[in-house]
Amino acid sequence: MGLLEDCQDLFGSSDLYEVLGVPRSSSEAEVRRGYYKTSLQVHPDRVPQDPHSTSKFQTLGKVYAVLSVAEQRAVYDEHGIVDEESDTVKEGRDWDEYWRLLFPIVTLQDIVNFEQTYNGSDEEQQDLLRLYRDCSGDMDQILDSALCCGPDDEPRVRRILQAAIDGGDLPALRAFTHKNCRKKAARKRKADTGRAQSEQLKKELSLDEVNDLSSRRAASREAGFSSLISSMEEKYCNNKPAKKKKK
Repeated sequence: MGLLEDCQDLFGSSDLYEVLGVPRSSSEAEVRRGYYKTSLQVHPDRVPQDPHSTSKFQTLGKVYAVLSVAEQRAVYDEHGIVDEESDTVKEGRDWDEYWRLLFPIVTLQDIVNFEQTYNGSDEEQQDLLRLYRDCSGDMDQILDSALCCGPDDEPRVRRILQAAIDGGDLPALRAFTHKNCRKKAARKRKADTGRAQSEQLKKELSLDEVNDLSSRRAASREAGFSSLISSMEEKYCNNKPAKKKKK
């Protein structure tokens, strides 16, 4: 099958932009960010239980490779087709190596620094408003998807979202306004467990010199690392692939 057919089969859509979760008007950096965030969700190392994870990861690499080349993106935008004979989507390419070339390792301190500037920013507020709509007001999903957030952040996140509702920027959805005590208790238990685990991890990693709140969040969850890195991609991953990797 061709790339578009693979996308339809694996992701339920043959629209390359929809597969990456970005609009057609996205900039090059936004397309790359969409690729990073989407590829993390299917990376074979992260979801080994999914028998299709390798195929999905490789397909996402091809999708990004097409949309990252101006000429090929223009052809796709105008005609809705992909040159299946191009080196960009050729079989046998090491897509994991390609991915790691695009997204080099980010350190713990990079993550901590990002969190300190992100929390309370206009960018965070806009991200939370978008998540509120995408998650239909479900606080569990919002907290799981939000950057730099965990169960302990629920009161702060609620205040931000409630202010947007009161100001008319968001609709009052039942999933948000109708408080579920059982779910809230489950989130509290999750926070308590995560707090204990992160304190133990801090001791093992000797992170006492790092800000306590930031280090607890940054060190407690590998998933948190991934979410933060995706937002830092433009700042820390500006290097283009070597010419032999560009098509």
